[in-house]
Amino acid sequence: MLFYLNDCNTLINTCLYLPETEIIRVSAGSDVTLPCSLKEDVEQKRFEWMKDGLKEVFLFDRAPQPRQDPEFARRVSYFQEELRNGNASITIRDTKMADSGNYTCDFPGRQTSHIQLVVGAAVNPSVTTLRVTQDWAALQCVVRGASPQTEVEWQDGSGHNLTAQLQVFDRDGRYDIILQTTVTKTDIYRCVATQKEISHQTHAWTYVFICGRHSGLVAGVAVGAVLGTLVVVGVVLAVLRARGYRCIKGSRSNTF
Repeated sequence: MLFYLNDCNTLINTCLYLPETEIIRVSAGSDVTLPCSLKEDVEQKRFEWMKDGLKEVFLFDRAPQPRQDPEFARRVSYFQEELRNGNASITIRDTKMADSGNYTCDFPGRQTSHIQLVVGAAVNPSVTTLRVTQDWAALQCVVRGASPQTEVEWQDGSGHNLTAQLQVFDRDGRYDIILQTTVTKTDIYRCVATQKEISHQTHAWTYVFICGRHSGLVAGVAVGAVLGTLVVVGVVLAVLRARGYRCIKGSRSNTF
């Protein structure tokens, strides 16, 4: 009985074995090459690329065949000169988010390669200053149509993350992100958007000048100093006049 169970487990492990899936991530609008190869000349072989097991991406049977889903028409190319080296890779041009999915490269009865393609929408944040006072400023960063998951952060000029309020709106799998923060010192502030899945990071920045209460104090001290000087001068003149000192304009004395 023990022998039977071990043999059964061996059979189950064999049945459940799945080929390793390679994951490729790109930004929408870029070109991507999906790799596939055999260790022999494939010029006279048949191989087929499929998406999600349903859509025909590219069929080669001693030559390219016209069978292809309209979604990929005029966007797929192969490496004709590399076929003799076993290279059955294809390139998809101008990728779209709809191209995301599971692709297979199948040599019937020989080999099947599995690739997961993730196409994301590269984002560009925009920043605005909502309000400025002498003590603080309210800043807003907006990222629209983000996909896949996007991290958005406010940073000061030293690269330190700032506390911020986050709002996320789902638009059929694409996300609008609003991030607001309040700052209290003069500095350069950056809104950084990071899409790890497609290795994309970008930022927008703004310069904020905060006057602060101290500037008002300095101005008050300066005005006070001027007024104080005028008062002192006035007092001195009054004292001189009281003692009989006077200035005779244009007078001149000669001694003989």
